[in-house]
Amino acid sequence: MLFAVSCTAPRAIINSGKVTAPGQFKAGLNFGGNIATEPIGQLDDITKSAVDAIRNKDSIYYDEQIDVFAKGLTAYALDPVGLTFDFYVRYGVAPRVDVGYKFASGAHVLDAMYQFLGPTGTPDNPGEGTLYGSVGLQYTGQKANLPARALLNKLEPVLDFYATRRDVVIPVIFSKSFGPEEEIGNISWGVVYNRTFIKYGFDPGNIFTKYTDQVVRVEAVKEKNSFSSYGAFVNGKIGFRYVYLLPALTMYYQNYGTYKVLGGKKHEFSGMTFIPSIGLQVNLGKSAQPRRRY
Repeated sequence: MLFAVSCTAPRAIINSGKVTAPGQFKAGLNFGGNIATEPIGQLDDITKSAVDAIRNKDSIYYDEQIDVFAKGLTAYALDPVGLTFDFYVRYGVAPRVDVGYKFASGAHVLDAMYQFLGPTGTPDNPGEGTLYGSVGLQYTGQKANLPARALLNKLEPVLDFYATRRDVVIPVIFSKSFGPEEEIGNISWGVVYNRTFIKYGFDPGNIFTKYTDQVVRVEAVKEKNSFSSYGAFVNGKIGFRYVYLLPALTMYYQNYGTYKVLGGKKHEFSGMTFIPSIGLQVNLGKSAQPRRRY
């Protein structure tokens, strides 16, 4: 599974509105998929026969097929399609604040959450109320990793393509507790904003453009851009005290913007992204909160 996943930005929202209690840990595994409509549409135009036809040539003349390849590579870097896997751990640092680290499909993710609504107790020492709300901030940085299955790894050296991205995710989460302080689970919902900053380029050494009286090497491309994604999500947590199952669905819409590729061409991209996931979570540690006296 670890070798099959793509380098996908970790944007699935699986947390509830209640943050981790002070002194306690949460750890878990999450499996899912990143289904993005724009890259899927562009990858449909890339065929194995067309890729094999140019791979072993010493010199390649720029044509419509090269533009299709460049367009597909760019679309995939903007929103990689494929399976996702992550391992995470969270720790409660204060009654309304927790922090987390996640290793997600080869990327390192740091985040923090602040709970602005609802009690901050534990099942052993519950507060009043069953509705929670929180806001989070997550940062991810990664390099594009092109998959063999979509033939993109074969195109990468031909077009000398590279891309890096940074993602900042801000979710606003509400949840309804099942049992005192989510002892047997919860259902959560909310909205999420994502800002992506991307740097990418092409620098092929053997692709040329033929004019009437001369042959000219295609100019390298080095660009950067950014775009916003707007999403909504619903997730759940089902279990008892220490072990829980976490199903989730996150959806985004984004206008990726306009991107320059080889040959002076420019392309616009936009579309929907669907991120279904299922995970397993374990609660660990002893709460730092004192027990109530009656």
